[in-house]
Amino acid sequence: MFDIKITGLDELQRKLDEASQAFQALDGEMATLRFNPNDPGNIDGAIREMEAAVDAKVAPYAGNALVESVAQQLKEKYRSAILEKAAAARLGGDQQ
Repeated sequence: MFDIKITGLDELQRKLDEASQAFQALDGEMATLRFNPNDPGNIDGAIREMEAAVDAKVAPYAGNALVESVAQQLKEKYRSAILEKAAAARLGGDQQ
């Protein structure tokens, strides 16, 4: 008879627990951004501020690939939203 010890499940469970905690930290308002849609530097500053807010929320989970992947996707999503909001404002759309 052979005994086989399966390892790695504890590590996986720890990573999943961390991810759950990180996702809870990312839920809700992270930052309120104000920027001039006519100033590219100001828009870039708003993007950097948003990225810093996301990074701050996930900092305790550095090294967790799942958390880092989701954080990167969120930053890309929010970056696109900022750029779209600025473009709409420049075209006379929503000024908020």
